[in-house]
Amino acid sequence: MKIKTFETKQEMSKAAAEEAAKILIDTIKEKGEAVFIAATGVSQFEFLKNLTSMPSIDWSKTIMFHLDEYIDIPETHPASFRKYLKEKLIDKVNLGSVYLIKGDSEDPELECERIGKIIGQKEVDVAFVGIGENGHLAFNDPPADFNTEKPYIIVELDDVCRRQQLGEGWFKSFDDVPKKAISMSVKQIMKSKHIIC
Repeated sequence: MKIKTFETKQEMSKAAAEEAAKILIDTIKEKGEAVFIAATGVSQFEFLKNLTSMPSIDWSKTIMFHLDEYIDIPETHPASFRKYLKEKLIDKVNLGSVYLIKGDSEDPELECERIGKIIGQKEVDVAFVGIGENGHLAFNDPPADFNTEKPYIIVELDDVCRRQQLGEGWFKSFDDVPKKAISMSVKQIMKSKHIIC
């Protein structure tokens, strides 16, 4: 195995975007479409900027699934991951299909079932993810549930995770940071053929 090293975050983000583009392009050539999972957060800023600027991807032949979302946060809230994805990805390219988590749904369990049924019918070609300060993958704070078969679950956010969200500037105070979220499960993420983290 060859390990690449990078001098800057920008170099790493560009290399990750180039690899992501190659996977999407090759998969579209092979299958006619590519299914991917999109993460949010500060770690994805440069990556998504680089990825969306690549003209060689036929985004109309892609299907995007949302990784996680706060419960009880409307899409208009500055911390909404739906808002983030629309601004940094969806509104910049012509995606074929988009499946967003409705975190402000009246029944979060039903929302997990709704989006879980959709992703359960797809093979995910590549997941774009990041690891949080507390080691979380999506909003699966340690110790994560590695056994659930559900594609999407409701999770309790620990204080370390919530402090990270505050520190990144998404909320005005610690008390404003939600305590619950809908998250793609670790098992569902690991079903992806490729993972760029």
